[in-house]
Amino acid sequence: MSMTELIDAARTSKAWPFQEAQRLLKRYPDGVKPDGSPVLFETGYGPSGLPHIGTFQEVLRTTLVRRAFEALIGAKPEDGRTRLVAFSDDMDGLRKVPDNVPNPQVLAENLHKPLSRIPDPFGTDHGSFAAHNNAMLRAFLDRFGFDYEFIAASDRYNAGAFDEALRQVLRKNDAILDIMLPTLREERRQTYSPVLPISPTSGKVLQVPVEVVDAEAGTIRFADEDGTNVEQSALGGRAKLQWKVDWAMRWYALGVDYEMYGKDLTDSGVQSGKIVQVLGGRKPDGLIYELFLDEKGEKISKSKGNGLTIEEWLEYGTEESLGLYIFPNPKSAKQLHAGVIPRAVDDYWQFRERLAEQPLDKQLGNPVWHLARANGGFEGAEAPGAGDRLPVTFGLLLNLVGVLGAEADREQVWSYLGNYVEGADPETHPELDALVTAALAYNREFVAPTMQRRAPEPNEAAALRMLDEVLARSDEDTSAEDLQTQVYEIGKREEFGFENLRNWFRALYQILLGSDQGPRMGSFISLYGVANTRNLIRESLNR
Repeated sequence: MSMTELIDAARTSKAWPFQEAQRLLKRYPDGVKPDGSPVLFETGYGPSGLPHIGTFQEVLRTTLVRRAFEALIGAKPEDGRTRLVAFSDDMDGLRKVPDNVPNPQVLAENLHKPLSRIPDPFGTDHGSFAAHNNAMLRAFLDRFGFDYEFIAASDRYNAGAFDEALRQVLRKNDAILDIMLPTLREERRQTYSPVLPISPTSGKVLQVPVEVVDAEAGTIRFADEDGTNVEQSALGGRAKLQWKVDWAMRWYALGVDYEMYGKDLTDSGVQSGKIVQVLGGRKPDGLIYELFLDEKGEKISKSKGNGLTIEEWLEYGTEESLGLYIFPNPKSAKQLHAGVIPRAVDDYWQFRERLAEQPLDKQLGNPVWHLARANGGFEGAEAPGAGDRLPVTFGLLLNLVGVLGAEADREQVWSYLGNYVEGADPETHPELDALVTAALAYNREFVAPTMQRRAPEPNEAAALRMLDEVLARSDEDTSAEDLQTQVYEIGKREEFGFENLRNWFRALYQILLGSDQGPRMGSFISLYGVANTRNLIRESLNR
């Protein structure tokens, strides 16, 4: 496939990363900024709580758009025609103590101070609460292979890198107030200021009226916490900006061209877009995405810790499955809990298997194509491993491990796989081995503690006896397809009274596997073994 073919296909693709990239191309039709600098993508992170998958998804989705844009303009990642900045707003004042952080008294004693100036409650060697959380975010982004530049607000504020942009905010103070004050309640208007000074006595970020004394010098005047009038510089880390003003200033100072954000920031995006124009900049392009919800349908919160952590997903699933789950429909809300992991793992492998046989236009809509490009993994249309398939699904592995019980171990699982997969060995099947480890962890945490196999109804017991008789006449090397046919035929027999085959298979899952859903029974019997399956049937009949 030539680069021209890729560009032509990308410019007509309906996949959402290409749709976003096509909007950005209208901003720069030649694929480059007027001054020749790279097109800048940005993601934001508020390190007031531990990073969660909602944080990670923004970096991934933005990267998908970035790579799609490069495909549109015929650029390779190493060409340097784009940049991605992961920005941490660690100058923000801590408003409340998160629920999921150790030593909360450390944070309680430092409320309203910049996150980057609060001691690390985790007791690590990081210099601050924000530095610890920033490190956690970066560690995972590095693990996934993202190409990004990390920028901490504290570094830019303290080093004076934002000073010129801060002077511009001071120059435009009245115009910014004209934008913001009509959006605020009367009580809030009385204390609102675009600039938040940092108290020279307590070190806290103050929400007080501020008078601009000299915009060029960066001097402001305000009342400190004890009522004392203070005149000091707003530069060099002695002040920060209100959130919406800060966001606009960042767009202006860095020259951001693309940034997506959650629908909870819709109003912020509108006001910040107006402010950046006042400053002399331009609002970035970007989509507004729906938020992740927890199992109860509630918004995931860093402070509550009610969502899956990145570490939890990787314990029970894979990096690729996480990317697959995040990829589709960013404008639709998704529930994020452990129950979605098995399906995401199997969906990833289904898309990966299809990729090699798909025409180019279908490849560009395949999530695996985009995920493989996310870390610059390939240049053409075909991703590494395209067409690969696992010899067993993750769902089937979970069923096997569930039957083996909470005490099952890796060697035991591989002994069964050896009967099902030719040449099965962890060293020759590393990706399958990773799923074995994940399945064991998932079973211990979520399946084994609540597993209950119900007793069969009389008609179900009769069908199970017939299945046992059929299996008694089957060899251990009977193919999964033949076993599936035998199970299928039993379910169709009128004397057992199953309204449809779905009811028969559901009964098998509930009685033998302790689950409402399950694999193709022929595949399970072949993997678990004919004799072992007969033992399961006998146990269920004795139940």
